[in-house]
Amino acid sequence: MAQSSLCGNLQVEIETKAPAGKLHEAFCKAYDIPKACPEKVKSVDLQEGEWGTVGSITTWTYLIEGKPEICKMMTEAVDYDNKSQTFKTIGGDILKYYKSFKYSMKVIPKDEGSLLHISLEYEKLNNEVPDPNSMLDLVTSSCKDVDTYLTRA
Repeated sequence: MAQSSLCGNLQVEIETKAPAGKLHEAFCKAYDIPKACPEKVKSVDLQEGEWGTVGSITTWTYLIEGKPEICKMMTEAVDYDNKSQTFKTIGGDILKYYKSFKYSMKVIPKDEGSLLHISLEYEKLNNEVPDPNSMLDLVTSSCKDVDTYLTRA
């Protein structure tokens, strides 16, 4: 019974001005994300595979609550038709606190822009570990920056 309290899922929806395809592509091929939010994401480097393909591995360097952290993620699923993707954390600072950590996003076309649905699925190492609200805040604000970056004149 106590085990279930270690597992969680945080979700957020963001309305964006960028078209769904453009937004999905930006996250599949994430090398431009540091240009969109340089004060939050310092680098995204492809370690293995090709951008936007299942099994590819990227290393993200970012600031969370002002501290630099690294996260190594494997692309677990990409659906270009439905504009969704899932990343599994396979290394880095976040695994000091979480046994598992997944990041999923789906971009839904809406009027002139899109609706971006983000989900963080995780399992804490113990009950002392807080929910990853600061990570959700970082992802949310970074996605808003990417939207601004993609839609600026």
